[in-house]
Amino acid sequence: MYSLAEENYLKAIYHLEHATKGEVSTNAIAEAMSTKPSSVTDMVQKLAEKEMLSYRKYKGTLLTENGRKAAANVIRKHRLWEVFLVEKLNFHWDEVHDIAEQLEHVHSEELVARLDKFLGHPDFDPHGDPIPDAQGNVKRTEKKLLSELHKNQRGVCVGVKESSGEFLQYLDKRKISIGTKIRVLGKEFFDGSMIVQVGSNQFFISQKIAENLYIQTN
Repeated sequence: MYSLAEENYLKAIYHLEHATKGEVSTNAIAEAMSTKPSSVTDMVQKLAEKEMLSYRKYKGTLLTENGRKAAANVIRKHRLWEVFLVEKLNFHWDEVHDIAEQLEHVHSEELVARLDKFLGHPDFDPHGDPIPDAQGNVKRTEKKLLSELHKNQRGVCVGVKESSGEFLQYLDKRKISIGTKIRVLGKEFFDGSMIVQVGSNQFFISQKIAENLYIQTN
């Protein structure tokens, strides 16, 4: 069992590793955790002593197998709770992240196992993110950002890169959610904005929006 702070660091490093595909710098961790690099160094050294990660001064940090499993377990709990909140308690997808941040630190393995079974062993959370299994394995799907699509290409929204409440509320206004079919009608190469079709509606979206929507193409 690890402290709340340790779990948050492991989770942050896990996500950063996937983003950088390599060692994670102290500054990157500090930015993700909204703290000072000196505080990160102290925690990283503490986790290294517990063999949860490897740390090379001036080089960066990598999770060990134990650290990766521990981080995946926290993420698993977070995403399962999001499914529960949306599907069983009727929360909206833009309301669940902060609540799940608290629930993810519950340490009962039996509770998590029963929650997973109760929900029917879901593979993805309400935002389209994969839910690690009990061994920390993650089911990956082929997907690309909407910004990578060209004119006349189409696909289905399978996830969001940005999960802030403001962004999800914007998608609601545009009637875009997981499973929504989107077709690119046109693309401005100057600024990356697009004309898209969602259902019977056609509208412009900015490059920023397109860079935060994951699409599975046909």
